[in-house]
Amino acid sequence: MDVSFFSFFHQVTSNPILLITVILTMGVIFVNGWTDAPNAIATCIATRCMRVRPAIMMSAVFNFLGVLVMTGINSSVASTISNMVDFGGETSQALVALCAALFSIVVYSVAASAFGIPTSESHSLIAGLTGAAIAIQNGLSGVNGAEWVKVLYGLVLSLALGFFSGWMICKIIATVCASMDRRRTSSFFKGAQIFGAAFMSFMHGAQDGQKFIGVLFLGMAFCNGQSSVEGMEIPVWLMLLCSAVMGIGTSIGGEKIIKSVGMDMVKIEKFQGFSADLAGAFCLLLSSVFGIPVSTTHTKTSAIMGVGAVKRLSAINFGVVKDMMLTWVFTFPGCGLISFVIAKLFMALF
Repeated sequence: MDVSFFSFFHQVTSNPILLITVILTMGVIFVNGWTDAPNAIATCIATRCMRVRPAIMMSAVFNFLGVLVMTGINSSVASTISNMVDFGGETSQALVALCAALFSIVVYSVAASAFGIPTSESHSLIAGLTGAAIAIQNGLSGVNGAEWVKVLYGLVLSLALGFFSGWMICKIIATVCASMDRRRTSSFFKGAQIFGAAFMSFMHGAQDGQKFIGVLFLGMAFCNGQSSVEGMEIPVWLMLLCSAVMGIGTSIGGEKIIKSVGMDMVKIEKFQGFSADLAGAFCLLLSSVFGIPVSTTHTKTSAIMGVGAVKRLSAINFGVVKDMMLTWVFTFPGCGLISFVIAKLFMALF
C-alpha cells in the first residue's frame, strides 16, 4: 500500500467516504485535544502555578510533541486500536462503518462536554469501533478478544495504579519535606508542578494521539482494499497531521473541565498537584510502552484521588467522582449503541 502524502491526497479528493472519514477523525482528535487535554494541566492551574491561558498553550505544545515523538519511537498503542476489531473483507462497507464509529464519538463527546464532565475519548473510541464492528458483522465475530482484553487491563491499570502511585508519591514527598520550610518547598514545587503538567501533557498526546492515528491509518487501508494495517509502518506526515490537530484543539482549552478535575474533586497544594501529575504521567508512560490503551482522564483523576487520600478520604469530593464514574460507565453501552445504530443507518444509505 502506498502511504505517501500525495497518494493520500489523491484518494481523499477522489473518494467521498474517505474524505468524510478524514474529516471525522480530525474532528475527534480536535475534540480530544479540547475536552481531554485540559485534565493534564488542571492541577497546575488549581494550585496557581500557572494562569489558564499560558498553561493551555504549554499543554498544546507538549501534546503535539507527545503524539509525534512517542508514535515514532513506539506505536504499539496505535497497533492495538487498529487490530481490536474486524470490519470484514468488504472494505467499502468497512469504511462506511468506520465513519459511523467516528461520528458517534463526536456526538457523545460534545454532549458530555456541554455539562463540563470529563469524558474519556479513549473509551468512546473503543466503544464506537466495537459497536460499528458488531453492526457490520452482525455479531461479536467482529471483536478481537485478544486485543480487546487490553482495554480491561487498561481500566484496572488506570484506576488502581493511578490511585496507588498518586498516594505513594505524595506520601513520600510529605514525609521527606515534613520538617522543611514551607515557603522554600512551595517555590520548588511551583516549578516542579509546571514540569509535571508538561510531562502529563506530553504523555496525553502520546497515548491518545496514537489511538486516532491508528484509526485514520485503518481508514487508509480500507480505501486501498486492505482489511488491516498489520505490519505497515505509520508515515511521518500522518503523525505530524494528527499532532497539529490535537495541539490546535488543546489551545482552545476547556475551563469547565479544568474546574471539575483540578478544583472541585480535591483541594490540593502544589506538592500534591506535582504528585498527581507525576503519578499520572508514569502510568501513561508504562501503558504506552506495553501497547495498552488507557483513559488519560481515568489515570489523572485516580491519581488526584490517591493524593487526596493521603490527607483523609473525606478530602475527596465523592459527589464529583460519582458523576465522572457514571459518565465512564455509560460510555461503553451509550457510545457503542449510538455507533451500532448509525453504522446500520449509514450502510443502508451508502
